[in-house]
Amino acid sequence: MVGSRDTNIEAEHHEYHAGSSFPRKLADGLWVLGNYYFNLYLVKGEQASALIEVGVSGTVDEVIDQLESLKIQPTFLVVTHPHADHCTGLDGLRERFKQALVIAGEGAPEFLAHPKSAEALVKEDAHMSQTLDGFGFKVRRPPVEDPPSLGDCLIARDGDEMDLGGLTLRFVSVKGHSPGNINVHIPEIETLIASDSVGFRFEKRGFYPLFFTGLSDHVETLERLKALKPKILAIAHQGPRVGPQVEKDFEQAINATQEMLQKIRQDPRSPEEIAQDLFKDSYKDEFLLYTRENILGVSRLLVKRASD
Repeated sequence: MVGSRDTNIEAEHHEYHAGSSFPRKLADGLWVLGNYYFNLYLVKGEQASALIEVGVSGTVDEVIDQLESLKIQPTFLVVTHPHADHCTGLDGLRERFKQALVIAGEGAPEFLAHPKSAEALVKEDAHMSQTLDGFGFKVRRPPVEDPPSLGDCLIARDGDEMDLGGLTLRFVSVKGHSPGNINVHIPEIETLIASDSVGFRFEKRGFYPLFFTGLSDHVETLERLKALKPKILAIAHQGPRVGPQVEKDFEQAINATQEMLQKIRQDPRSPEEIAQDLFKDSYKDEFLLYTRENILGVSRLLVKRASD
């Protein structure tokens, strides 16, 4: 089992296991759900509620238990972007909360419907379930066999707003990481639900840049999100971030992007050799939740985008 290769993760973060720290209230009407590795955010207004992020199949039953403990059935399920670790929990949640309407960004339904997406997504979800189970999370359902369909979802576009009753979801369409990528700004509680747009946060190493669809777009997104000046930065992995550390996180993410760009562009070796080194340096700690093929592909894509 993959989890057995790095038992230090399980020991170090044992306090996050088995839902002991989740759900956790962050502000009036805002909770973080899920677990240490996969963070979902519940926003509840006076009239409606939204679960932003849907996790993976291995987190579905854990999240359902957490929602039931809060006695809240979400009105909306928001898919922030169509990568495997952000969409494969959708069908399980939709089955339990049949009344919930699904919201996604422009381009997300088409991305998931593409034949090339299916095989990698299914394989990745199986790996994440196996690894979570190996870390002691007691996964209770089999991995997905097919990608979720977003054919009947509502499309959120940049600047769209949704009033939940005292809390407003302002959708921010962002580029640089994924097609169909949406963030959610909640001005009343100074919260930004940013998913992976700031990068992937390692507990020990800070933010790792993820400019999969464009380097300049990623940099512009960081500056745009930073300008919102959130007090709560609700990221999708190893989060959330709260208070003065949020501003520092944006600076760290910007610096990490610049450092990676410089490292790649100043390396005289072939793109494949650079990518292999990036992979060796990064495939550890929290990245073990993903397949080797995925993270090697990530490394190759970062080298390509840095050279575009």
